[in-house]
Amino acid sequence: MAEVSLRRLTPAAAGVILGTIGGDLENKYEERYRQPGYYWGRTPSSSCYRVLQLLPPDRPLRLLDIGCGEGRNAVFFARNGYQVTAFDASATGIEKTRKMAAEAGVPIEAFVADINEYRLEAEFDILFSTGVLQYVPPEARPGLFADYRDHKSPNGLNVFSVFVKKPFIPRAPDSETAAHKWISGELFSHYQDWKIEYCTEEIFDCMSSGIPHKHAIDRIVARNPAQAPGRAGATQPSPDQ
Repeated sequence: MAEVSLRRLTPAAAGVILGTIGGDLENKYEERYRQPGYYWGRTPSSSCYRVLQLLPPDRPLRLLDIGCGEGRNAVFFARNGYQVTAFDASATGIEKTRKMAAEAGVPIEAFVADINEYRLEAEFDILFSTGVLQYVPPEARPGLFADYRDHKSPNGLNVFSVFVKKPFIPRAPDSETAAHKWISGELFSHYQDWKIEYCTEEIFDCMSSGIPHKHAIDRIVARNPAQAPGRAGATQPSPDQ
């Protein structure tokens, strides 16, 4: 697997859960993930299949799963041939990610990190995240997404999902006070100069807490419009050529 470098904004040592997201939330996820089985299940997000369609691993592709939880998406990508790096703020989540990867017989570089503390130094072909961006406060979002857009490979994808607030959807029974509000379309605004391969807003049923409830979520797959080296000036033939 290609070596991946991440730049820390704090001097905390690797393997230590960093504190920006909040101790109460970290403890809550540690408690959830210590339960038998997998809190989010093993079925990958629907966004994973769009990655397979839009950028299949017909060559070595580096993918970073940001906030991987217990590993359901990271393991799916590794099983399908991507070179996967994954991080999460929960040490137990990372342990379960490694366990799931070992059971599947696939390599994953997984480690503990805080989404609000880590910045990238290496380029990735795919940045992927679902169900974690709500922990990024509004004032931190422009800088974070600028960093994600900067560390991309030519023709690479940013694939993100975020929960959005809707006045007609009651608060989820397992919602956290550390989560920050996102509004419809806000995620899409960070990619106005990229090619939008897919974007949607969905309302879906959820049983994550054992109590039926609903969520609204915005999803985007955005492609870096930059061309690969050596292709500058290349043109596609017109239909009548």
